[in-house]
Amino acid sequence: MEKKPHFVRREFPPREVPSVSLVLLLAAVLLLNAFLYLYLNKFYIASRRTEADPNLCPFGYFKLGTVKNCSPWLSCEAINREVRKLKCVGEGAVKKVFLSEWKENKVVLSQLTNLELKEDFLHGLKMLKALQSKHVVRLLGYCEQQFTILTEYHPLGSLRGLNETLHMPRYKAMNTWHRRFMLAIDYMSIIRYLHSSPLGTLVMCDSNDLDKVLSQYLLTTDFHILVNDLDALPLVNKSAGVLVKCGHRELRGEFVAPEQRWPYGEEVPFRDDLMPPYDEKTDIWKIPDVSNFFLGHVEGSDIVRLHLFDIHAACKKKDPAERPSAQEVLDTYRKVLTLLIREAAMPGTREML
Repeated sequence: MEKKPHFVRREFPPREVPSVSLVLLLAAVLLLNAFLYLYLNKFYIASRRTEADPNLCPFGYFKLGTVKNCSPWLSCEAINREVRKLKCVGEGAVKKVFLSEWKENKVVLSQLTNLELKEDFLHGLKMLKALQSKHVVRLLGYCEQQFTILTEYHPLGSLRGLNETLHMPRYKAMNTWHRRFMLAIDYMSIIRYLHSSPLGTLVMCDSNDLDKVLSQYLLTTDFHILVNDLDALPLVNKSAGVLVKCGHRELRGEFVAPEQRWPYGEEVPFRDDLMPPYDEKTDIWKIPDVSNFFLGHVEGSDIVRLHLFDIHAACKKKDPAERPSAQEVLDTYRKVLTLLIREAAMPGTREML
């Protein structure tokens, strides 16, 4: 009689404990799914918000720093009177760039250095004015007569210094696959914006090698990307038969798209008038190489590359018509991010169930 209760007590835990564990596990999964829903919903709302200036200033106005009110773009007179140059921080073929100061704010003053390239400079200004959005560096003022442009200052500089920045003690915590992948998504958002801009389909022509691509973009202190240099941004209009050529010289190397290379072999000397034009799919070809730079060699980056393998293979199709659009690539990036965050939040859940 004494053994029977003892026997029942032994069998009771095997029957009940698994049920309780399963209920607790399912509850945990539901909570994690709720958390992921809220996080990803916030991410998608942020990533698909209006392209307008995040500070909501109307066209021709800007806000800088902690100032609450919008100010009109600075005129020639205001720039000459109120902006003070501090030091030269860069010089390219078209312009010289000065770190400057305006009302105790650091700003960037760009000045044309070669009058033969004034059309490129003015084209860049035109693009900067027309494309003001969350993707483009903020315009503060300009003076066409003196060929000067005033823009917001970003102390982390261009993307060429990304790896060095991520190795600084202050930013080491940012050096993760997630943060790096978010930068790649930022980059893709910019390409998608340019390909469907208010002006039409624009091609990023200053992109003949990786270093040149990286020099066109700025890294903000909250780790987002802005396009900064819009001097070489021609318009494609396929319905009207308008295609582009990036410059008038022969392009070489694996980084540029096949259709950008001279198609008639070494035996035929390059002639610009014989070089066929092309469309925005040249930007798509370069995406895998740029994204590979963003992902770097941190823990988890190879897993991201594995998930992106198919879309990147499609980007490298020799026939431009077979490559995906920038929107399709961006959508895939976002789906992969969602999947990876879900897997990171619930490791081993499938095996436990």
